[in-house]
Amino acid sequence: MGNTFGTLLRLTTFGESHGPAMGGILDGMPPLVHIDLGEVRRHLDRRRPGSRPDISQRRESDEPEILSGLTPDGITLGSPIGFVVRNRDARSKDYDGYSGKFRPNHADYTYHTKYGIHDFRGGGRASARETVSWTVAGSIVRQWLSQRYGIEIEAEFIATNDVAATARQGDSTGGIVRCRVTGIPAGIGEPVFDKLHSRLAAAMMGINAAKGFEYGDGFRSASMKGSESVDIFCPVAGCEGNTEKATPTCRSNHSGGIQGGISNGMPVEFAVYFKPTPTIMRPLETIDTDGNSVILEPAGRHDPCVAIRAVPIVESMAALVIGDLIRQSCTGL
Repeated sequence: MGNTFGTLLRLTTFGESHGPAMGGILDGMPPLVHIDLGEVRRHLDRRRPGSRPDISQRRESDEPEILSGLTPDGITLGSPIGFVVRNRDARSKDYDGYSGKFRPNHADYTYHTKYGIHDFRGGGRASARETVSWTVAGSIVRQWLSQRYGIEIEAEFIATNDVAATARQGDSTGGIVRCRVTGIPAGIGEPVFDKLHSRLAAAMMGINAAKGFEYGDGFRSASMKGSESVDIFCPVAGCEGNTEKATPTCRSNHSGGIQGGISNGMPVEFAVYFKPTPTIMRPLETIDTDGNSVILEPAGRHDPCVAIRAVPIVESMAALVIGDLIRQSCTGL
């Protein structure tokens, strides 16, 4: 299984949704970066289930325990940062009715086909509970990016339906998360097969329930004309006699801050499209492990719209991608 993300800045994760804990090892962080664990907790709270009425009501404190890699006052040592987040409110008995049955649009059938076993208790390793480790690591990396480079990452949830009304009907809905990265310098990204947008796309499409990725004008580009989508460079005002290297800007940002797979100094802007939560509070037809038709009765605690809690996850994965590419560009210390 692919449990490691990144090359020079690497995150390896472990844990199952209903196991004792989730956790990870973040390797490649430079030394002497001050990490505010309160800031890590703030981002975890944005992802945490049970924190608002329109998301999963699983009640997890999501308190990160740092095991290595930081001094007592939060300074990175340059060694691997190990951490765990305990699972405090897993109710495995809620899923007993799923035993031996494949939930439609979940990883149950494909995991069973590949490994001969699947963990029906909340999805096991395929659960979105896995993303708590991504958020811990990303919340650490983004502090380094902010302190050393002035890079800031901010995403927002875009509703496509009325989440509360949909949930009351026992149904679920999709949603969109838009993200904007400011302060990223020109020159980040590695051609030809390691482009910034392809690395971002791979990271975002690895998030549970993600179905689409676009940057800049994205899908709209297919119906535009070249004259409508070109980004014209602006002359650098007041640069006469300036001995510092001038940084060009553009009049527009149709490219989403990326050209030729490399950042151009404009804000990097992209969006991730999420499908409706596949578990809905209605009986569903499916099959069991023997191929027999069965009815799957709804159980467990689920998000009516997974995109709501995906906002800090998108930000975290963007931080991991950008941090790794900065390390690759030999400017990461």
